[in-house]
Amino acid sequence: MQEILYGYRLNPITWAYISALMMIGIYFKFQRFWSVRNLDLVGLLAFSPALLLIYYGLLRNQRELIQTGYAWLFVVGGVFLVRLLLDPVMVRRPLLEPNLSAGGLTFTGLALMVFLMANVITAPRERVEQLLAEKNVSEATNPGFLPFERFSKLSTQAILDVKPSSSGGTHPTLSQVATCRTATILAHLAVVMGIVWIGFWHFDNLHTGVAAGTLYLLTFYTSQLTSQVDHVAPAVLLVWAVAAYRRPLLAGLLLGLVGGLIYYPLFLLPLWIGFYWRRGLFRFTFGALAALTALVVVLALTASNSSEFVAQLEEMFGVRSPFQAKLSGFWQIYAQEYRYPMLAAFLALCGSLAIWPAQKNLGTLLSCSTAVMLASQFWMADSGGLYMGWYLPLLILTIFRPNLDDRMALSAVRPLWRRKTA
Repeated sequence: MQEILYGYRLNPITWAYISALMMIGIYFKFQRFWSVRNLDLVGLLAFSPALLLIYYGLLRNQRELIQTGYAWLFVVGGVFLVRLLLDPVMVRRPLLEPNLSAGGLTFTGLALMVFLMANVITAPRERVEQLLAEKNVSEATNPGFLPFERFSKLSTQAILDVKPSSSGGTHPTLSQVATCRTATILAHLAVVMGIVWIGFWHFDNLHTGVAAGTLYLLTFYTSQLTSQVDHVAPAVLLVWAVAAYRRPLLAGLLLGLVGGLIYYPLFLLPLWIGFYWRRGLFRFTFGALAALTALVVVLALTASNSSEFVAQLEEMFGVRSPFQAKLSGFWQIYAQEYRYPMLAAFLALCGSLAIWPAQKNLGTLLSCSTAVMLASQFWMADSGGLYMGWYLPLLILTIFRPNLDDRMALSAVRPLWRRKTA
């Protein structure tokens, strides 16, 4: 931005203050001080100090700041996890519109999108180092789709001036970096468009959709960790899977695709299967399997030999011990033994969501999907807690959602075959 605006420089702590003041001024309901909306807003603001502690701890190589930041991040995430699991019982959801008109929110959102694109294009080195959290960019520690992992690292490798560790690897070209950053910008735009569309089409309130999309752009996380496509691309598929919940086949395709790319959304399948159990199960399952099969075919075509294909297939589906992966972030600092109960509780949560709540609607699908993606951060080996982009858009939609008890699969999904009437 310094090439466009002379003397422009906005460091992270300054933006943390500005974004916090804007979020309070636009969204805080002063006439209903103790509303759930206000508490949610305070929770979103509470993520900022944790990210700042990790940021400055890494820059100054102060381990105690990093420890405090990750601990703070996990505490705030735990509070939100409890709130998300209680969300299905919150039946009274009054419409609390923001303090700014739809036109003002649209202008603010467009301006923030311009600054977001500038952040992606400039991608300061120190901001990328914060994201990496002391890990080697050439090593993949999270399971997932290997071509997507390589693509997401192109921009990082160029900024930090490193080369891939694989034999024959070269420094990414300018066109490759431009493609990666363009994909990141388009992904952010698709997330915002998906949020607005859900507000307009499923919440029946365009003002709410614009308000939720603008809040996504205002959050400190979105402004600071914007240059990595692996943070935002999964969010696109998850948001649009929710937007397409009336079309089980399309929702299954999107969920299967994101599950193949980063592995962790595969744990959403029990919840979504439970949602479509009474109608749309076959179409959803077929779509998810078709997407996963397509990714497997891509691996088979790109692998040089059968052993490499098997290794990449195991990596895609996480067929490995989660306790043998290289650690970075929270679990590099604290004892790994605590990951055992975290993983056990996570698996129990995912399994229970298949049968609870018994009557699932769009509201429970939204809040419980957010809970699963948030809970996955607690046992991730690779910078667990920093991948907020995987659940942040869904969390904001949950905060803004109205009562959606009537949006169940049995009433919202068209039957596969219609009975002919005489």
